[in-house]
Amino acid sequence: MKLNQFGFKEESFQTAVDELTKIGFLDEQAPKDVTALWFYLLEKSFPEVTSEGGLASKYRNLLANSTTDLYQFKQENLPLSQEVFYLVGLQLLEFQLTIDFNSDTCLADAKKIGIPVLDASFDKTEDLIKAWYMLLNTHNKKALTFIDSLASRGYYSHKKWPLPLFFNGKAQAVFDTNEIIREVVYVESSLDTDQDGKRDLIKVEILRPKETETGLKVPSLFTASPYCQGINPEASDKMMHNPNQPLTRKEPNDVTYETIQFTPTDKQLPNERLVQGETTEASETFMREQSYTFNDYFLPRGFAAVYSAGIGSKDSDGIQTCGSVEQTESMTAVIEWLAGNRRAFTNRTDNIEIKAWWSNHKVAMTGRSYLGTLATAAATTGVAGLETIISEAAISDWYQYYRDNGLVVAPGGFPGEDADVLAELTFSRMHTPGDYLRIKDFFNASQKELTRLQDRETGNYNTFWDERNYLPHVKDIKIDVVMVHGLNDWNVKPRHVYQLWEALKEVPVAKKIILHQGQHIYINNMPSLDFNDMMNLWLSHKLYDLDNHAKELLPDVIYQDNTQPENWLTRPDWTGKETVTFNCHKGQLVAEETSEVVTFSDQLDPVLFDSYTKNFTQWEKDLCTEGSPLDGHRYLMKSTPLKEELILSGEPTVKLKVASNQDIGMLSVRLVDFGTAKRLKPEADTLGLKAMPLGYQWREDDLKEFKLDKETDFKLISVGHINLQNRENPWKNDDLQANQWVEVEFALQPTLYHLPKGRQLGLVIYSTDFSMTIRGNQDLSYSINLNESSLHLPTK
Repeated sequence: MKLNQFGFKEESFQTAVDELTKIGFLDEQAPKDVTALWFYLLEKSFPEVTSEGGLASKYRNLLANSTTDLYQFKQENLPLSQEVFYLVGLQLLEFQLTIDFNSDTCLADAKKIGIPVLDASFDKTEDLIKAWYMLLNTHNKKALTFIDSLASRGYYSHKKWPLPLFFNGKAQAVFDTNEIIREVVYVESSLDTDQDGKRDLIKVEILRPKETETGLKVPSLFTASPYCQGINPEASDKMMHNPNQPLTRKEPNDVTYETIQFTPTDKQLPNERLVQGETTEASETFMREQSYTFNDYFLPRGFAAVYSAGIGSKDSDGIQTCGSVEQTESMTAVIEWLAGNRRAFTNRTDNIEIKAWWSNHKVAMTGRSYLGTLATAAATTGVAGLETIISEAAISDWYQYYRDNGLVVAPGGFPGEDADVLAELTFSRMHTPGDYLRIKDFFNASQKELTRLQDRETGNYNTFWDERNYLPHVKDIKIDVVMVHGLNDWNVKPRHVYQLWEALKEVPVAKKIILHQGQHIYINNMPSLDFNDMMNLWLSHKLYDLDNHAKELLPDVIYQDNTQPENWLTRPDWTGKETVTFNCHKGQLVAEETSEVVTFSDQLDPVLFDSYTKNFTQWEKDLCTEGSPLDGHRYLMKSTPLKEELILSGEPTVKLKVASNQDIGMLSVRLVDFGTAKRLKPEADTLGLKAMPLGYQWREDDLKEFKLDKETDFKLISVGHINLQNRENPWKNDDLQANQWVEVEFALQPTLYHLPKGRQLGLVIYSTDFSMTIRGNQDLSYSINLNESSLHLPTK
């Protein structure tokens, strides 16, 4: 077990004393003797116990040294030492004897785990207070600091505390989750997407602390989730497009970006509703929201959790539009209401207005995937009230989610999905038959138009996709941003966060990025990283105006090492400053040039083709295995074993000189790590179901962590695709003739990858990507001029 803590805020001794006093560990009765003071602090560390006998039992369960339990240690009045303090501290943090540490090597084991160890003799109360302050802010095996663990066991439940309460720059779990208020409001937007002559109402579900009823103003964590009112998997499955389609020729043209650029148009809106009264009490509640455990963690700490599915969802008006400006506006309308700048009503009928009177008018947006995407979209509008976003696995350009360089390219593992399919999936107005009856025909007509505009025929970038590209609007972001993304996420691929990160360099805001080795996942439940602590520091600053130096304390780039588990590192920037070039050679990546021409065929035996359409895992294995059925159907090159380690940091690019035997063609490229080694598993192991408490008598989260897998021979690092008729850009069709040599240069997905000494770097050039591209199994063959083909890798 290894801890990586970036959210701990070092404080002066006096600040530590003040804060320990504030949260009840120190007071006028605190003993002056070091050992007596230690036991005084320990007594407060068992909030479940209310008797001397019960406390004695707890002490008997702890070792003070290899031969003495803590109860005996106290009875014999033995002196406190550094070794005793940290041996007991390891046990308080729930680390296990003989598994995580040994009693006779506890100090070395604590340092190895990552526990901050105070180098002191512990013969002075000042040493003890400093060490105890550090211990309370140290993580245990359940991804919680010791003080958070105590809070989940009832430490804060026995008296009234200042609200909110902060310790080490972070909000504490002092709010009563048994008294949370759940209410629904309907925000009136400036939209009429269903064209029914009334402004679209947006349903919003709110969970806020009971303490707001007596005048406390709290900030909001808003999660914009088109999924949270239900989904329609059966309907969307029927709409899935058949990916087994041939690649077709596109008529060459001279289309410029200006001709396809999206320009918003003003639409005449219905009048606002006439207010028939005002109230401070909602008239509707709900039992259980589709919550996000990150928000659950912050509810006991004095933050409201707000959820909305936006337009086209159950109990809201409008239609689903998949990433359009209207969808973004439906979510910014919720922010405006929370900030006191828009109206909402208690229900859809009575026009009784209700304000967010409990809100301090500060909002952060949170969530992964579509949820994080809408957070990014909202940030680009500059909407007042939005103070920060924590976007995880978020799309920054919808074209690059469903397309790539003039090709229809699906999210990894979901061939046939497209924008219209996702709109169908999230149109939860289907769940209320009476409402659906009124909107069905309009929505179906809208879906047909969406299918046409998304253009699966050419795969080109057009006005539809330009509307759904947030990158040109990054310049309008006025708030600080936190981004989280998986370097192995082939659903929302790493390019989305990389391009957002690069674009934000030109914007005068603080930006932080955390890159993990997972796929399309959350990381707020991993014991090896103090994600919740860091975000607590961040949100306490951004939403409560706490002067805790969060911007300066948190590293700009945190990334997970791919060579060993539980190892998180920092660097000043994602992109490396140097470039390493490999030239293509017959079967090799080398430093010198060559004059070889190689060919491969894309067409497979029909039986093999059919098997790969049903088994992507086998196809991916065969693609990177010499002597597999794909020999002659892709071209594989490897470097010699690396003489020194190589850190890939940024966006690899390939330059290829290629010819197709027809006047159409597409190429796919994979960058691969070859070499037999134990690598991290593609998915995190579950360490414990509901093992991470999020508050006192509150909800829990599963604990997960990436562990080493059995030995494997290779691992995918990056991937890229291009239509040979989109060599210049994705909106202009270039000419291509059969057997014509053309030069293409395109970027692969960005990465941050450590190749150890002795590994081989591999480049696989092929055409059909069974997990992502269309699959025509056409009689296409490709020739590669290796002399004019190369791989360029950012490094350092």
